Amino acid sequence: MTGSSSNLVLVNAKEDCPDTLKALWASKLYNVPLTLGKKDSSTEKGVALICNYNNDEDDSMTLYDGNSMAQAIRLLGKASTTTMMEDMIVEDWCEWESTSMDVTKNNSKLLTALEEKKDYLVGNTTTIADICVVVNLSSTVVSLLPASLGGYLETHRAALDNAKAYHNDLSPKPADATDPCAIRVVKSIFEQTIKNLFGHDVQLPQKSWLVRSSVPKDGDYQCSAAMAIFASLRKSGTLPSTMKKPQDIAHAIVAEIGDSHPIIMDFAVNGPGFVLCRLTPSYLQYHLDKFLRSGKLPKPVTVPSTCVVDFSSPNIAKEMHVGHLRSTIIGESVCRILEYAGNKVHRVNHVGDWGTQFGMLIQYLREEYPDFADSMPNISDLTVFYKNAKARFDENADFKKTAQLNVVKLQSGDEECRKIWNILCDVSRLEFQKVYDRLDINVQECGESFYNSKIPPVIEEFRKANLLSEQEGGAKLIFIDGFPSPLMVQKSDGGFGYDSTDMAALKYRLQTLNAKRIIVITDKTQENHFKMCFKAADMIGWIDDNQRLEHIGFGTVNDESGQRYKTRSGKTERLVDLLDEAVNRMKASLQQRLATGMTSGISEDDIPKVAEAIGYGSVKYFDLQRNPSTDYKFSYDRMLSTNGNTAVYLLFAHARLESIMAKAKEKHNIDVDELLSSLSENTEAVVQLGHPSERNLALHLQLFSETILATLEDLYPFRICEFVYNLSNAVSEFVNKCYVLDSPEMKSRLLLCKATTLAMRECFALVGIPHVNRI
Repeated sequence: MTGSSSNLVLVNAKEDCPDTLKALWASKLYNVPLTLGKKDSSTEKGVALICNYNNDEDDSMTLYDGNSMAQAIRLLGKASTTTMMEDMIVEDWCEWESTSMDVTKNNSKLLTALEEKKDYLVGNTTTIADICVVVNLSSTVVSLLPASLGGYLETHRAALDNAKAYHNDLSPKPADATDPCAIRVVKSIFEQTIKNLFGHDVQLPQKSWLVRSSVPKDGDYQCSAAMAIFASLRKSGTLPSTMKKPQDIAHAIVAEIGDSHPIIMDFAVNGPGFVLCRLTPSYLQYHLDKFLRSGKLPKPVTVPSTCVVDFSSPNIAKEMHVGHLRSTIIGESVCRILEYAGNKVHRVNHVGDWGTQFGMLIQYLREEYPDFADSMPNISDLTVFYKNAKARFDENADFKKTAQLNVVKLQSGDEECRKIWNILCDVSRLEFQKVYDRLDINVQECGESFYNSKIPPVIEEFRKANLLSEQEGGAKLIFIDGFPSPLMVQKSDGGFGYDSTDMAALKYRLQTLNAKRIIVITDKTQENHFKMCFKAADMIGWIDDNQRLEHIGFGTVNDESGQRYKTRSGKTERLVDLLDEAVNRMKASLQQRLATGMTSGISEDDIPKVAEAIGYGSVKYFDLQRNPSTDYKFSYDRMLSTNGNTAVYLLFAHARLESIMAKAKEKHNIDVDELLSSLSENTEAVVQLGHPSERNLALHLQLFSETILATLEDLYPFRICEFVYNLSNAVSEFVNKCYVLDSPEMKSRLLLCKATTLAMRECFALVGIPHVNRI
């Protein structure tokens, strides 16, 4: 069996059946996965293990005896630690257990063995011999056993109980109507139905076979499993004679679910065998009511962990420009999404605060600001400061020589150089913070300099592992399979570069911060660099199976012509100026709306605050609403438009609902917050979904949980943007087709408005957009 893969199916399994327990215990012990199957004509003898090698129906065998099943599983599992002689003893015990064991009459063999070995029959660990004998013993009342046998049984009690629990884990679970993740619930319904019809070993497609319907008028969800099931059953020779085509499989699934299911309804079979369905009003009402009573959208159940998000990362002594926009706002949103799911997140600003350039910057500051020791230099434009220092470095040989000496002094801890370096860092931080305050960014600096002392031990670790290649000139390299160039962890002059720092940072984050998930957000041109770093970390053994290393690469921000975004003078635009321009344009738009009577919701005094919320939010949303890997054209006109997928459109939809609720209080004396607080646990469904537009809005609210689950997988904020944009479209349809005020359903519809605004605010918070109640 060496080198073969297998598909093991345990059919007709019963929780307390000895043969079942032996197979399940062996599966857990030797880490060999099993699936549960359904009885058919080939397995009428009872519990059986079908071993299908290399997934070939013609290369399979069926075992009916629990001892044989356990032995077969052992042979397919992890390498045995027993010797050949011990294997022979194990087989002898298995033979004795199956033919002669009766502990109430004939237990001398067992008692004698346990006098020598208290816990294990063979060797110093659990073997198939222990599995077979303990399962047999477990059917006897413990009080009837001699003390040594009772003690032996108790030694293995936990493993036996785990085997019993494993049966429950493998068994299909009924759909949980309280689960807010609708796609997971619907998938569970279809999966159990399919297994009831065709056996637990039925082969479902590898790719997503249960998805949201792309045509909402046809249904909410679409199951495409029928075609794959038909092909699998036909290949195995187990296709029922009544089923001639995939559509017959689909119709059988629909019939098995039935017309009165509490969660899904309105089935239809389309095309070659697609099954479409809708969620029932009762399911939507249950979760909507639960949401209203709690005031919080249901969070998906996840296992919290420690995460590191490396984002923004500007360079000291340089202005943040449009190139830093994407990493900064994508990273902030990723942090918020991870924190929303309960994770502990280290928000890391990996600033460029170390390197040879600091020699010239230190010398330039020393010459231009000789009184730096007594007063903070007034460096108003970091970009000009850097360029002037670079120009002097290139043109003045004495300056260049002194600058190079400054690098050595800085790295060796020279007091004055360190002081100037700290000043440069402080001045830069003040400039960075102007951007972070505008965008509501929370990030903790941990720059390149932090890792400087950690680099040599990393290099030594790779050397000891024989993973380091030292070149003739002295450079130290790590070669990675599949990549043409190596990582250079030390230069020929003994210096360190990005490769060195990033490897030291990885080790610190994995082993000191104990991060289970590390996400680095940079432009996509650095994708291969981080793939190499991650592969090197894996090669050295820093990564375990529960740790994920990810790089989110983003495209460029371009102007309307498709070229990299710059000012009219050709310079790279300062990020703070770009952001303020969006606010100024929004302010002018709001003033014009106020002057022409297009809004009565805000006053002149409100405009600055509202313009900031919408202006900064629009820049963020215009970026976040697309896949980060794509380039895009920066356009104030498009991002500040009230139409289409923009923050302005979303905030208008939110403000429209707020306006309706404000009028309800003003004209009808109905305070929606008081109405909400008056709800009790015993109140029946408070929101009625009689109109199609009401149901459509409730359905979109229901999709939040599955949206978060999908976003947690790849950490792309555009999924949240897409959700809230579709929700805003549903809002538009609802308010245009359903009268809220003065209608018989006024209270119900006001609560639906409230639920929607709460959901929108949750989404706004996740992508970092402040909400406004009036525009």
